Parts: sequence; C-alpha cells; structure tokens
Amino acid sequence: MAHERETRALNPERIVPENCSWQRLLDADGDYLEVTYRHILEDLGKQPGTLGVIFRKAQNRIQDPAKLKRLIVDLIDRENWSATGTDIKGDAYEELLSKGAEDIKSGAGQYFTPRPLIQAMVDCVRPTIRDNVVDPAAGTAGFLLAAHDFASKGAEKHTPNQREHLRDTFVHGTELVDGTARLAAMNLLLHGIGTPRGESPIEVKDSLIADPGTRHTVVLSNPPFGRKSSLTMVGADGREAREDREIERQDFVVTTSNKQLNFVQHTATILGISGRAAVVLPDNVLFEAGAGETLRRRLLRDFDLHTMLRLPTGIFYAQGVKANVLFFDKKPAGDRPWTERLWVYDLRTNQHFTLKQNPLRRKHLDGFVECYAPGKPRSERVESERFKPFTYDELMARDKANLDITWLRDDSLEDLDNLPAPEIIAREIVEDLTAALAEFEAVAAALERAGVE
Repeated sequence: MAHERETRALNPERIVPENCSWQRLLDADGDYLEVTYRHILEDLGKQPGTLGVIFRKAQNRIQDPAKLKRLIVDLIDRENWSATGTDIKGDAYEELLSKGAEDIKSGAGQYFTPRPLIQAMVDCVRPTIRDNVVDPAAGTAGFLLAAHDFASKGAEKHTPNQREHLRDTFVHGTELVDGTARLAAMNLLLHGIGTPRGESPIEVKDSLIADPGTRHTVVLSNPPFGRKSSLTMVGADGREAREDREIERQDFVVTTSNKQLNFVQHTATILGISGRAAVVLPDNVLFEAGAGETLRRRLLRDFDLHTMLRLPTGIFYAQGVKANVLFFDKKPAGDRPWTERLWVYDLRTNQHFTLKQNPLRRKHLDGFVECYAPGKPRSERVESERFKPFTYDELMARDKANLDITWLRDDSLEDLDNLPAPEIIAREIVEDLTAALAEFEAVAAALERAGVE
C-alpha cells in the first residue's frame, strides 16, 4: 500500500524509507531476495511511529526464495490494495483476527474479546467526539475500534479538527506483547486510525509498571485473565525476580500481585474526573478477601459503581473464565459515598453458550443494553427478573463487601427434562474444572511463597 501511494499520479506520498521500498523486493531474486527482505524488516522495525510498531521484531518465516517471490510478485503485487476502501480492508483484517483466535494452539484467543460483547459495552458507554478513549490492555484493539466507529457516526458534520482528533488522538492503547501490538496497530491503521509515519496509537509496554501521567474520559478494557503480574524485575546480579512480584505504586490503594486487582487500580488512576469505565473482570475480583475487599470498598465509596453485567460461561477462548463487566464513573473527592445503587444484570443463570455450536451474538445482549438505558437517567431504570438494584448500605453490609450476587434459580436443578444439550453440559464442566484448577494453583503458589519467605 505504501508503494501504491508513492507511485500514484496525483499527490504521491513516501511512507517508508527508500531503502525499504517494495520495489527492491520486486527487483530481487533468489537468495538475495530473502536477504533483502530480512534486512528491510529489520530497518522498518527501527522506524518511528506506527510503522515501527507494526514491524517491531518482525521476522521472515518464508525461507524458500521461490515461494517468497511468488507471494510478492504473483499474489500481492497484482492487487491494487489502496483502491479497496478502509471498510473492506478493515473488515477483512478483523475476520482474519477472529479466525486466528479460533486456533486454540496458537494462543491468539487470549487477546481476542468477543466482538458482540465489545459492541454492547460501547453501546452503553456511548463515546463521543469529545472523548479520548484508552485501553490499557489493548489486545488486537477491538475496544478502540468499536469506540471509534461509534464516535464517528455523523462524520459528515465533523469539523476538520474533529476529524483529525478522531484519526490521531481519539484512541490510545497499551499492549505488552510485541506480536499482539503489531496486530492492533495494523488493525487501527487499516480502519483509517492513525498514520504510518505519525505517532502510534498503540504503545508497547507493561501498563502496570507506572502511572503514565495522562488522564482519559473513557476506559474500555478486558485485562488478561491470568492472576499473576507480568512484571519482571532484574537485579544487579542479572537474575530475574519471580513473575508474581507485588507491584507497589504510590497511586495504588493496595499492594498485591493479583493482576486483575492491579488493573482495576490502574483504571482508577488513568480515568479523569467524570470519566466512564467499562472493564471485563473475572469473578475473583468480586469476592477475593484482603486486597480485594479493600479495593471493592474503595470503588463503592469513591466511584459510582452503577452497573454490573454477569457474563455467561463459554464465550471466551480462554477456558475456565467466569467474568463480569463493571461499569463505573470517576467522581471528585467528597464526604459521602458516590455509589447509591449497583444495578446487576444476570446473563449467566440458565444461559448456555459455546464458541462453535451456540456462540454469543449481539442479539443476546439486547436485553441488557435495553435495561442499561444508555443516554437516559439511571433513575428511569426498571427492575426486571434479570436486572436488580442493590443499595450502597446493602452492599457494604455483605461479608467482605462481596459482590458475587445471584438470585435466579438454576432451572436445570429443578427440571431434569430441561437440561442443556450434552455437549454444552460437558463444556460447562470443563469450564468449571479449569476455573477451579486456576484457583487451586493460586492458593498453592501463595502457600509456596509463604514457605519460602
């Protein structure tokens, strides 16, 4: 695409350095082609901005020069990629990411949040052209892309400054894994977000290391489900410290090695006053004692934790995940608790999903979004069978401020003739056992640490 822009008749534009041009690949043959391609990838990885993020640590996996030549000349060069609209290119890339997530062996699914869930969360938070949106665990940038699409509605009425903001400064993401950051940066660029030579909307680093200093009006995220911190410390002797090292930050209320609790604290920091957050978090955040209880009480008191969506099992590529979406707003310091009512929507009880036979669709979340009533005062919300409010006093009176709240009866416990299909039951058993093993692993690791210390 850079080559096409560089050689077009009207307003030609050079995006990549001349020594990294596509033409050099077209002109090379044999072993020299493979060597040239490898050096070009290395040089592009050193470029500033989005270009450098996309090619960061990129490697050539095609060692056969004949295959590489056929790919470059016969397949890629014959297409006019710039003539394809951003919608088509972007949608095609999103489909490739989805297919990649389905490959369990590759592990790509851990970075892929179900798009129907992302869409429903964005429909509730309703980001606008006046916002700046951040995802501190960007993955393949699904949240950032959906937020941009939502805020871009009515683009024909936007001013040139607003269009520039949407392209360059509206979204920002942080991603720890190089390969995933590359996918995210490319995903955004193919959807018309950012520029090849401009500053990348995706930053490659560990979000939890430090307070970035910037504040945002919207946080949308699905942090990694692993409990341990990704922080690795290297001592003066060159040895690496344990991965489950506790993270200490002045802006954090509690010091813990639980990654999800740290992401909640990080979100609390980077959210500006009156900012809105919607974050996917596993069940342990709702009931974990110690640091978890301290953080929940703080969240209820200092933030307006107004909505929680209990998610069904079987919707994530990572197995054994029981998760929820917490919606909360940041408020200025005050004498009274900001949370008046926490509205809980139970989409888990009597709901059965699998990734292939019965995947989660956007229509399955219509009931929740309707109950959430985006854009309307929360005083107009209506209680229903699956949607119930709990007051601040009720929540604080619960043992350890436990937010693991259920009230619906499981039909399968009372009506044996109404059991789900055998494959769904089997998958749910696997999910439960996997989740239990993860919890036991955490307990065992904690006991081992206590023994060493």
